[in-house]
Amino acid sequence: MTAREQFDCIIIGGGPAGSTAGCILADHGHRVLILERGRFPRHHVGESLMPQTYWTFKRIGMLEKLEASDFPRKESVQFVSASGKESLPYYFTDRDPNPWSTTWQVTRDRFDRMMLDNAQSHGAEVREGAKVRQVLFEGDRAAGVRAEVDGRESELAATVVVDATGQSALLARQLGIRVAYPQLRNAAIYAYYEGAARDEGRNAGATIIISTPGENGWFWSIPLAGDVTSIGVVGPPAYLCSGRGDDPAATLDEEIAQCPGIQRRLASARRVSGAYTTSDFSYGSRRIAGDGWVLIGDAFGFLDPIYSSGVMLALKSGEMAADAIHGGLEAGDVCGERLGAFGPKLAGGMQLIRQLVHAFYDRDFSFGKFLAAHPVYRDHLVRLLIGDVFNDEVGAIFDVMGDWTRLPEPMRLSEESPAK
Repeated sequence: MTAREQFDCIIIGGGPAGSTAGCILADHGHRVLILERGRFPRHHVGESLMPQTYWTFKRIGMLEKLEASDFPRKESVQFVSASGKESLPYYFTDRDPNPWSTTWQVTRDRFDRMMLDNAQSHGAEVREGAKVRQVLFEGDRAAGVRAEVDGRESELAATVVVDATGQSALLARQLGIRVAYPQLRNAAIYAYYEGAARDEGRNAGATIIISTPGENGWFWSIPLAGDVTSIGVVGPPAYLCSGRGDDPAATLDEEIAQCPGIQRRLASARRVSGAYTTSDFSYGSRRIAGDGWVLIGDAFGFLDPIYSSGVMLALKSGEMAADAIHGGLEAGDVCGERLGAFGPKLAGGMQLIRQLVHAFYDRDFSFGKFLAAHPVYRDHLVRLLIGDVFNDEVGAIFDVMGDWTRLPEPMRLSEESPAK
């Protein structure tokens, strides 16, 4: 392949996963190029973080920047029934009263800009407005990308190509290795409000999850900086989108009017944005890496957002992948087996969250009743809610929960090379 430029690693996508991987690889002295299709700041949903992001933020030098920001601190999550009955908050600091047990509710246009700038400040080269058309292969090995940058198309070479394109999943689609989770097909409509009611004290920055009447879906309420609150409703597309007209704001208003739990919080609020729609179709990939290529973040897999796991998984997958890529570059061996060695650990953590998601959507299952019968697992549940899923302990809760609700089988990563 003829190319004008050669990089150790090209990362397609400058979101949290790509920025994390780029930062760490640049810290190791590798020549890294991040190609971002959009131009930051740009709108993105997914404002609530999990506390386990702390350790990656610390590693990449983001903690001080987040602590200096006006993003609200998140110390808890709370669930509200369709009738408006509120559970006791799950306070993360009750089990571990340390700084790493709290996190932030972020405005994604600002947060993603901070993350990308951080990667650039650590030495990664960033090109925005870069449209990657295709990942290029030499035989079975990824060798670079074909991209349009500033209106000019060119081929860029790399020893390793990382797909961090989010739900676009450019390489997984190109290779035909993306697999849908048909049980978790949802859509979301959301908007931003000023003047929404917030709790006081430790629960002021909480993510509030509110079930809708008829249990057709759920609302989120996420407090952001400047008295702005993100409000969204999630439900099956056949219910939320079919036969409801072309105005998502009208549909959102209709759902709010039917849900006492969210009405109370919006009684004195006004909407200050348009209404946005997005699909929340969960999916995974049959492989996470191959010779010269790796998938990270939503490009590898996406889970229903009920537990706000997206950014945590993006950061953790970016960190794991960067470590594997650095080891491969140092050894002169970027085969798929080596680059994807972290895959089972990442997939295992994702499976724990996926099982928790399935339990939430089971209308016959109650976390309150489960914990009343098995209080020993309350700590396991709190650890899952903070994103502490990469260990050998918390999964024990599902050995018992499987007797209460039907849990999904894990998706197995394949060792076969996909056709290109």
